[in-house]
Amino acid sequence: MNTVYDLIKTAPGEADALRAPDRTPLSNAALRDLIASTAETLNGLGLGRNDRIAIVLPNGPEMAAAFIAIAACATAAPLNPAYKREEFSFYLSDLKARALIVAKESDSPAIDAARAAGAIILSLSFDESAPAGTFTLESGDKISVPKTATKTGFAVPDDVALVLHTSGTTSRPKIVPLSQKNITASARNIRTTLGLNASDVCLNVMPLFHIHGLMACTLAPLSVGGSVVATPGFDALKFFSWLTEADPTWYSAVPTMHQAILTRAQRNRANIEGARLRFIRSSSASLPPSVLAELEATFKAPVVEAYAMTEAAHQMTCNPLPPKIRKPGTVGQAAGPEVAIMSEETAELLAPGNKGEVVIRGENVTIGYENNEAANAVAFVDGWFRTGDQGVMDGDGYLTITGRLKEIINRGGEKISPREVDEILLSHDAIAQVVTFAIPHKMLGEEVGAAVVLRDGQSVEIDDIRAFASERLAAFKVPRKILVVDEIPKGPTGKLQRIGLAEKLGLTS
Repeated sequence: MNTVYDLIKTAPGEADALRAPDRTPLSNAALRDLIASTAETLNGLGLGRNDRIAIVLPNGPEMAAAFIAIAACATAAPLNPAYKREEFSFYLSDLKARALIVAKESDSPAIDAARAAGAIILSLSFDESAPAGTFTLESGDKISVPKTATKTGFAVPDDVALVLHTSGTTSRPKIVPLSQKNITASARNIRTTLGLNASDVCLNVMPLFHIHGLMACTLAPLSVGGSVVATPGFDALKFFSWLTEADPTWYSAVPTMHQAILTRAQRNRANIEGARLRFIRSSSASLPPSVLAELEATFKAPVVEAYAMTEAAHQMTCNPLPPKIRKPGTVGQAAGPEVAIMSEETAELLAPGNKGEVVIRGENVTIGYENNEAANAVAFVDGWFRTGDQGVMDGDGYLTITGRLKEIINRGGEKISPREVDEILLSHDAIAQVVTFAIPHKMLGEEVGAAVVLRDGQSVEIDDIRAFASERLAAFKVPRKILVVDEIPKGPTGKLQRIGLAEKLGLTS
């Protein structure tokens, strides 16, 4: 079972695959039919295996179904619908996307960006009265492509199923290709770790352009014949009614979502007492032990924290479920790939108790960044992938993350490249220099900050800089704190140092 279609075709046909609030469920048999009809439609438009199809859709069952269907017969490239025109232009061009899927009547700026890139625009339609996730695709564009795709039918194990960008600190965002083998291995790892079975129901509140939502909350439960309740996205006000209506056995989220849920828990005691959650999962950012304890006390269910990243097709480690030992404050034990600690200086593997860089290898790990030999030369050592995270492993194999070697800003699970923000701010006529950095934040973990040096004789209001950025960046990337300084602090070698800059500028108190 090394392809997406292989995973899906084993589920009981009559059982629910996709569900959604106020919608009729979609069975596994119907999902398989949808995958087959989607493959036929795409092949008829000259699109097939390894052709990259960008997906810009709101969260919901149609987005979940589109991801599964595209990944089964082509290459899915889900993008954040909140991106601006310039961001879509970059990502679509960088991916060399052959087509873009948007909702019918969509006015997304991705459409103009795709047309400029020469991609086919595919319109996704669905009927609210039809089973959740059911959709049809059509193109209104004039298509100058072969009538039949070169590689038709369902994907094979070495085909690329999914491509996502991951941010870099000193370079442009990197393309991470994940093969059918990578993502199916990840789905198996997750379902094994969590002991998922066909009776489990996942309440999916994660974004479906995010590896967390795609792997842990969609493909893993579907791969074992379980059900996925695809919500419109996280909503702390609606979460408790979904808990009652959907009757899930588990959900997975980032720590900020868990915290938002807890702030409303007391006024929703009836929903909580009627819930049948078997466990709660947390990933994509560090979960404070106090939040873990409060979640367990509130929901009377074990909470497991996982450690994951895009390059590993999501999960790398996870705390086990009872009766095995969970260690709050750690991200658990290896949960799929091999995990080790490597000396940053000598590249030697270290014994338990020693601090170093976390490295991984396994079937779920990408074979390398696309068209980026320099990044791959740094990232891979003796078959191990270097995560850029610093950690220590105890004698029982439980991993504690002690810091990040990379300078990526982790804003509540959203990974932001400081360099990307730098480049946008530097395009402002009044700005001569800029450095973007992380500011500690109680709820989000980190927030985006920036220090700028103005050009001689120039003046500009902070609000105007922020408005300029807002027109060119998704909202979560826009710096919340911008300082105008005479000189940006530099390290002893003259290089800009993002890590620790918030403290140097007095922004940590």
